[in-house]
Amino acid sequence: MFEYIFFDETLRDRFVSHAGELGVLCSVSDDVLGFTVSIPEDLQEAVLDDLERFYELLEKEQMALSREQGELRSIAGIGFLLPDGQSRMLPLKQEMANRLLASFSLDELKALFSEVARCTLQPQDEHLCRVLREELKGD
Repeated sequence: MFEYIFFDETLRDRFVSHAGELGVLCSVSDDVLGFTVSIPEDLQEAVLDDLERFYELLEKEQMALSREQGELRSIAGIGFLLPDGQSRMLPLKQEMANRLLASFSLDELKALFSEVARCTLQPQDEHLCRVLREELKGD
């Protein structure tokens, strides 16, 4: 299951509605971080891409809502993928998330965390010098 987290019920409900329009069945639960929506992993790539784009729009709305209401969220989450394609959310303190987002795009952070997960779950016993040497051969 892929999971999406929301801090506002209305935004969560809009995501569930949009997913329903695409024919995607969702399961909804409350999480310690907020409201979680889970969707099946075996969806067509175009549907997954559409849902990801819609989720990113809702994330921006959430940030705007928080600023409007003067709310400071103490926690944020960056989504990433495990090597087997499962989606995970890394909770971060808002201050750290803001510092990261000041230097990296959301896509770059997702790629970074996905790569860390891959290296952790599928470790290579090669020294860094050897890895770099192999990469230089390819150039």
